[in-house]
Amino acid sequence: MGPLPSGEEEEELPAMMKGLSHLFGAREDVMHGDAAANHNSLLPDEREFQRAAKMNNLETMEKLFKKSVNINAVDTLKRTALHFAVARSHTSAVDFLLHHKARLDMADQHGLTVIHLAAWTGNLDVMRKLVKAGVDQKAKNERGRKPFLLASEKGHADMINNLIALKLFTSEKDQEGNTALHLAAKNGHSEVVEILLKQWEEINDLNQNGETPFYLSVEGGHEKCAELLLEAGSDINILTHNNSSALQIAIQNGHLSLVTFLIDKNIDLVPKPEQKNSPLHLAVINNHLPVVKTLLDANHDINFLNHRQETPLHLAADLGNVELVEMLLKAGCDLKTMDKNGKTALAVASRSNYALIVDMIIKAERYYATEQAHLGHGDDWSDFGLSFKQDHSIQTKQIRSSLWNLAYNQLKPQEWKKLALFWKFTDEQIRAIEEQWTGKKSYKEHGHRMLLIWLHGILLAHQNPVKHIYEDLVAAGFQHLAEKIRAQSSTDVDSRKCEIS
Repeated sequence: MGPLPSGEEEEELPAMMKGLSHLFGAREDVMHGDAAANHNSLLPDEREFQRAAKMNNLETMEKLFKKSVNINAVDTLKRTALHFAVARSHTSAVDFLLHHKARLDMADQHGLTVIHLAAWTGNLDVMRKLVKAGVDQKAKNERGRKPFLLASEKGHADMINNLIALKLFTSEKDQEGNTALHLAAKNGHSEVVEILLKQWEEINDLNQNGETPFYLSVEGGHEKCAELLLEAGSDINILTHNNSSALQIAIQNGHLSLVTFLIDKNIDLVPKPEQKNSPLHLAVINNHLPVVKTLLDANHDINFLNHRQETPLHLAADLGNVELVEMLLKAGCDLKTMDKNGKTALAVASRSNYALIVDMIIKAERYYATEQAHLGHGDDWSDFGLSFKQDHSIQTKQIRSSLWNLAYNQLKPQEWKKLALFWKFTDEQIRAIEEQWTGKKSYKEHGHRMLLIWLHGILLAHQNPVKHIYEDLVAAGFQHLAEKIRAQSSTDVDSRKCEIS
């Protein structure tokens, strides 16, 4: 175990670690510096004797013992020389102290006796010596943990086997309701979990938070432990007291392999009524794209409503996450669902001023509407290379340049809306585009965005955009603009080869 923090940082450590920081710390400031106050209650010889035990310095210990030093003297944290010798696995110093009848029952201010320290460090030799010397094998520390629980928490498999052989197996709980199986699973000690399962009866035991050992193994990302516990009969769908499932905690912590594992084991993808969000909602909230894909591949309901009547798309739109929106749009989510405030995902994106996402959703609305209209008609309509993102492809550069020129230099205010209505943009779509207001000349940007949305549909239908824009401008009453577009178009570029990137 490496050096541990001291000073203010130590105060933030769990009680168990705080109780061991000075015992395990290898730095001089822990040994002397900040720890100096711990020796105020010791006489000079007693302080030197403890330091000798820390350093396994038998010569000094023997010299001081002959001077009748009190080998059971305690510092201000109530630690004896035997505490330090055991904690640092100094078997020679331990032998010396046991030979001279050092007390075994003394607990420091955190309730730690020497048997706790032996279990914590996993030193079998020291443990055997203490047991042979008559140590109280069932002592509890301040968190209610017996040596068996401490050894499980630290993953000392050999120690666990020895404690079982010594009849020290216990399924008792610490003050937080954790059994040895909880602690081993939480810390990913699969070998210990395997040993414990041979002794265990109540595998779905809950701690004070309502967490099973299986849940804790998933929370920590320990797949091997989760497999062992599931094979042994753990209930995969138990909810904690705050209504979290194993799948939800795996998603929140981004453990993709465990999400896949749980899905493969048929964990329930449908949330319980008391859960606010579905697994897919949580994956979106936590921006875990691979997890979102995994859930969609597992046929998770893409349109499931959370406690605020929001679909996952509502959340992705509100977060402004282009990649998540793209994935959900391509998966065919419902674009018309309204949340409890009567807002569609398009309205949510518009309200949040995410222009890119507004345009993506409008593209998707128009694409799926056209796709539905063309079903069974045998038209050349394909979703090959389908994307709703902004188009930056070289193939479409020229037509995009022409449309930019049309929007920024030729269309007058309100004329873009006349074209939008001609192309059957809905009132909601037009309002969503208009909501991104940057000043009196915003109509130029609005028109440009509308034209690019139109272009997206034309290209997906594998139609000639130059031909279409010319014919449509004429039909909509913009003959003079149509002629300008045709004049700008280079005759040596076959626009029909344009494809969506």
